[in-house]
Amino acid sequence: MIVITAPTGNIGRHLLSLLLESAPAHDEELRVIVRDPARLPDAVRERAEVITGSHGDAKVLDRAFKGADAVFWLVPPDASLTPRDAYSGFTRPAAEAFTAHGVGHVVGVSALGRGTPVADRAGLVTASLAMDDLIAETGVAYRALANPSFFENLLEEAGSIREKGVFTDAAEADRRAPLVAVADIAAVAAGLLLDRSWTGTDSVPVLGPRDLSPDDLARIMTEQLGRPVRYERQPLEELRTTLVGYGLNEAFVQGIADMKRAKDEGLDAGVARAPDTASPTTFEQWCAQTLRPAVLS
Repeated sequence: MIVITAPTGNIGRHLLSLLLESAPAHDEELRVIVRDPARLPDAVRERAEVITGSHGDAKVLDRAFKGADAVFWLVPPDASLTPRDAYSGFTRPAAEAFTAHGVGHVVGVSALGRGTPVADRAGLVTASLAMDDLIAETGVAYRALANPSFFENLLEEAGSIREKGVFTDAAEADRRAPLVAVADIAAVAAGLLLDRSWTGTDSVPVLGPRDLSPDDLARIMTEQLGRPVRYERQPLEELRTTLVGYGLNEAFVQGIADMKRAKDEGLDAGVARAPDTASPTTFEQWCAQTLRPAVLS
């Protein structure tokens, strides 16, 4: 039995599709935890057991983890909380439930940065790494998917790209860093969940096929969209003021700013790309398949 949390999110929906396709051949049963089952595709509700509720709720987890062999763990960041509460606080009931129900394997969504000089002052990433430690302390076999920023973050900029030909971030325009498609993260997670021959605790970097700078992204988007796209760097203090103005928790906003500052200082540069850490989807492919329809709709 594999339990999937956050099955309607960007990574979870890709993972579910892969597992629904592959689980029968591996003689695996699937169970999902979801707040609103109506958001699940009919095929999921027909072929997977559905547990309704939040995976931060101990009572929900007690039902969901009963008889489970493996769990896909993804924390939906709650911007009303501090980073520590949003990650470790949310995960603590699950850590207790892993032990109580004898869950053997957990695959979690985490971040790059462990072992780098800025890892202890990287805001949301620091909180994510602390969550990994909390899970590892349970003794479960654990694989933390160590991810850089996602291509999909640019979907938040689709309106600005459409209307003004501009996207923004806090990074230096020429700073290259790894970027990854969420579908590639889901594919790595599916492989680990279906072949549970691994033991102990480790991280699994998923780095995308190559490093890209904001200027590289602008050039590729211009080519793929057939219209000029340029990058504007946003000062961190301006970003912080904007997010606080939206009503987000100030500590969480500071966690975002600290993460972005750390990324600009090399947080994501601690792992070398190799055949086993690269993932296949190029930014060009992602633009054509995902960004272009969002911008031109």
